[in-house]
Amino acid sequence: MSVEAVRAHFRKWNIEDRIQEFDVSSATVEKAAEALHCEEKRIAKTLAFLVNDAAILVVMAGDAKVDNRKFKAFFHTKAVMLTPDQVIEMVGHPVGGVCPFGIKEGVKVYLDDSLKRFETVFPACGSGNSAIELTISELEKYSGYCEWVNVSKGWE
Repeated sequence: MSVEAVRAHFRKWNIEDRIQEFDVSSATVEKAAEALHCEEKRIAKTLAFLVNDAAILVVMAGDAKVDNRKFKAFFHTKAVMLTPDQVIEMVGHPVGGVCPFGIKEGVKVYLDDSLKRFETVFPACGSGNSAIELTISELEKYSGYCEWVNVSKGWE
């Protein structure tokens, strides 16, 4: 169902046929990079957090890790990831397929600076065996992001 929500989301721009679905899992950065034959750092992983009792998504490069100090400085709260059940309930996609497309209303999307060094990246498309290649400007457009953030480390 989740990949269908993403397909419907992309239908608005007539790009739903760009979604790639695999016979193998792409549910982790490593597996996605293997399925896509690309570097792990180009996988745009989407992490789901609880901020002020609401779900938010932060999309960052595959080689980036959350910097708790930066996260707290920006969001004014500790980085607390949603549980798998909360992710489905509050965001609408299962862990392994979480992406900023076709999500539940009111979920804010933030893009991390770790992505800016790439021409294209590969976010998931709502399932643990899907992805799409997007330019950074396409990611901005299709994700409906609210702002760029710098809440990661380990990629510089």
